[in-house]
Amino acid sequence: MAVNPSIITRDLDKISDKSGNIYESLHITAQRAKQISSAMKEELNNKLSEFASTVDNLEEVFENKEQIEISKFYERMPKPTTLAIDEFMEDKILFRYPDEETGTE
Repeated sequence: MAVNPSIITRDLDKISDKSGNIYESLHITAQRAKQISSAMKEELNNKLSEFASTVDNLEEVFENKEQIEISKFYERMPKPTTLAIDEFMEDKILFRYPDEETGTE
């Protein structure tokens, strides 16, 4: 069985120390991972659209080597969750709590 080298064991105490609560820390990193994921998806779609064919013929299927290489490059990139956790642990993510006074009169 092959072990994925991108899997890293994280110390939950260090993650929870950043915000004071493990669930808040995970929520912050999840929100950042969503932002990273959507940006990567948009970038990938823009690059792939450059090589898209305008022919709508189902009989004519051809492989575009450039599209395959771009897709393989994005598959090898680190996952958005990994990037988000690394940013969070290096204090590159700014998070704040909404003012409690704004909801009350």
